[in-house]
Amino acid sequence: MGATRGFGIDIGGSGIKGSLVDLGAGELAADRVRIPTPQPSRPDAVADVVAEITKSFGWDGAVGVTLPCVMSQGVAHTAANVDDAWIGTDAQNLFAERLGRRREDVVVLNDADAAGTAEMTYGAGAGRGGLVVVLTFGTGIGSAMFLDGKLIPNSELGHLEVDGHDAESRAAASVKDDEKLSWEEWVVRVNRYVHALERAFWPDLIIAGGGVSKKADKWLPLLDIRTEIVAAKLRNDAGIVGAAAAARAVGST
Repeated sequence: MGATRGFGIDIGGSGIKGSLVDLGAGELAADRVRIPTPQPSRPDAVADVVAEITKSFGWDGAVGVTLPCVMSQGVAHTAANVDDAWIGTDAQNLFAERLGRRREDVVVLNDADAAGTAEMTYGAGAGRGGLVVVLTFGTGIGSAMFLDGKLIPNSELGHLEVDGHDAESRAAASVKDDEKLSWEEWVVRVNRYVHALERAFWPDLIIAGGGVSKKADKWLPLLDIRTEIVAAKLRNDAGIVGAAAAARAVGST
C-alpha cells in the first residue's frame, strides 16, 4: 500500500516553498521546491508562484497553503512580512482560482498554526493533552495554541506586550542576530517573554520552533521558566507538513 500523500505550500517573507508530504510519516515525500517571494509580495504575484510550484509536482488534489497572516474563513486580516495588500484578500478564492480548484479543495491557514498542527500531529506535541503552546522564533514570534489537541487559531502571542514593547520586537530570533546578542543575552529577553505568557495562560507544555530550534541545546537549558519546554522536531518542514495535513480533511489525495 502506498503512502497517503498530501501537498503543502509555506509562504514566507523571503521564500515560498512546497512539497509532496507523506501524511502517514509526517515528512516530505520529495525534495521541496523553493522560489524567492516576489517583491513586492502582492497577492497576484504570490499566487502565480504558488501555481508554479504546484504545477511542478503535477499535483491535482487538495492543497494547503500557509500565510503569515491572521486568517478567518479564508480571508487574510493582517500581513506580517508580506505586502499590506493581503489585508482583506479572500486568499482561499484567489488560490483556488489560480490553481483551478474548487474553493473547498484549498485550505489557507496561518503559518504558525500550520507548523503547530504538524508538531501536534507528528512531532513533539503528539499525544499531549492540556494546553500546549507552539512558539516559532524567527523574523518574529509566531504562536499556535492547542487545548487537548484542538487548535485555537490565530493566537498571535508574539504580540504580547512585555516591558512596554511588542514581545517579538525584543525576543525574536532575528533580533538576536541583528543586535549581535549572545545566547545568554537573548535568553534574558526570552525569559521575560515566556514569563508574561505563563502569567496569562499557564500552559502545560511549550514547544520551541523556528530556525533556532536547531540549536536548542545552546539556549533551552538557559531558560528559567515554570513550564516544560522542548524543541520542535519538524523544524523548517513543519509549515509544509501542517498545511498538507490541514488539506487532507477537505479532499481526496
